[in-house]
Amino acid sequence: MPFEIDDSIFDRLAEILKKHELKEIEYQQGDVKIRILAKQEIEPERAVCVSRVVGTSPPLPDDPQPSDKPPQTNQVNFATHEGAMKSPMVGTCYLAPEPGAADFVSVGDIVQEGQPVLIIEAMKVMNMMKAQRPGKIIHIAVKSGEPIEYGQLLLVIE
Repeated sequence: MPFEIDDSIFDRLAEILKKHELKEIEYQQGDVKIRILAKQEIEPERAVCVSRVVGTSPPLPDDPQPSDKPPQTNQVNFATHEGAMKSPMVGTCYLAPEPGAADFVSVGDIVQEGQPVLIIEAMKVMNMMKAQRPGKIIHIAVKSGEPIEYGQLLLVIE
């Protein structure tokens, strides 16, 4: 039996999403569930613009000039760090206990094992994520209110 959905429902849900400035909306009728996420804006610091101007500058040398700065060899791969805390579920991440409140933790904070560090909302349930080890927060990879995926890096405790 083919599955059919009236396309106007998507338009109506998108209108509600935009009108109320929501990040996501979910609609269920019977055993059919539709979830729509808002279009994500590109953050200026993450946006990359590549352009080519023809005929206005000399060509770049094949070998770059040596730099006075030594190469950085102590960069940390946060995703594989032993203190990496990854999401156990799909949902929406919140760094504070409620809107307007201070974040649970910030980079540089010392945490104890079991201390709350963020919340993941999944299917309207608020799931408190707690530090899996004691240490110092060295990286926070998510922003409050953003959708997250299973296995996504949340933060790193060193």
